Amino acid sequence: MSTRQEAPLDEVMLAMDVVDTLRHERNLVARELNASNREAQLVERLRALYHDQGIEVPDHILVEGVKALDEARFTYTPPPESWQTRLARLYISRGRWGKPALAIAAALVIGLAGYFFAYRPYMEAQREAARIELAETLPARIDAIYDAIYTDTKVQAALEEAEPWVVRGKAAAANGDREGALAAIAELEAIHQRLLAEFSLRIVDREGENTGIWRFPEENSDATNFYIVVEAIGLDDQPVEMPIRNEETGETEIVSTWAVRVPETTYNAIRDDRLDDGIIQRNVLGLKRYGFLDIEYSMPVLDGAITQW
Repeated sequence: MSTRQEAPLDEVMLAMDVVDTLRHERNLVARELNASNREAQLVERLRALYHDQGIEVPDHILVEGVKALDEARFTYTPPPESWQTRLARLYISRGRWGKPALAIAAALVIGLAGYFFAYRPYMEAQREAARIELAETLPARIDAIYDAIYTDTKVQAALEEAEPWVVRGKAAAANGDREGALAAIAELEAIHQRLLAEFSLRIVDREGENTGIWRFPEENSDATNFYIVVEAIGLDDQPVEMPIRNEETGETEIVSTWAVRVPETTYNAIRDDRLDDGIIQRNVLGLKRYGFLDIEYSMPVLDGAITQW
């Protein structure tokens, strides 16, 4: 079996150089293109060209170069366009886009990991906590406060006042209205705090402080509202704070000192008591006992109070 003897590397390199020379000497090829003895003429011209450069190239190398040019042996022919070639070009250019793409991919992986392993579990836990709060915690809190009111009250009025808030609070929780349920709880807690409170309502009788106040109501400037300034003092002689609605602003404030609206006769009686000897002898306007909602007044009073004057 015969084997094809490969040309030495230096001859191959020379042949490649010949082909390259022919490609660059386009005028030379064009002039000889139609000649019948084209190969011989090209060889002769190439020999002269290399000789002028001081390079001696054997004729068989020149002939081989001319044939290689005709056969496009050393000519690169790009492959047809396909997804494989596009993928190859993309891979070759990875030095340009690789690092930014890697950074984007890393950010995407971190973001997805954070979303699936941190954010989503956190949100699911929040939703579950909110569900438990509405379905169990808030209704249980409503029941607990109502039970405390039932235990501590000595008047039916406290239960009658509390029951509608129990219904509203549980309905709000069932409908997913957290704020509505919390508002009902706040009202129930206020009722309970009123039941627990024990204090005497003393008329303020100190130097430099008002004992009585009178105001002209905005809706009727011909009328006059009279107020007596009082403070809630507990069994330990310490101030007791109570939720008091200011009838002028409509807002409820937690205070220990406020002014109760009274008839003019009560206002004048207290004023005269103080003017008599500078001291108010009957300085307790009312008592608030444990288990009761309302203050038991020792003098006639009217509905309404103010917290600022």
